[in-house]
Amino acid sequence: MKFIPFFKLLAILQILMLARRHLQGLSRADRRRMAELVRHGHRLSKAERHELRHLASKLEPMAFARGAAVRASPLRVKKK
Repeated sequence: MKFIPFFKLLAILQILMLARRHLQGLSRADRRRMAELVRHGHRLSKAERHELRHLASKLEPMAFARGAAVRASPLRVKKK
């Protein structure tokens, strides 16, 4: 931790908190199933890959990406 500049550490922690909020949008059963599918990695069947994509879409990946970009950017983005 000593080697990470404070503001980078702060940005990383903010992104982790944002990820946690997005994950909490899933039900407990969905979170468990997603974790199970992710652990199997490249050995997923076609149906399991489809299920994982469906679960991931519930996380609103575009909203997460925008939020992460805002938190990681050294520049402030004006809201429209």
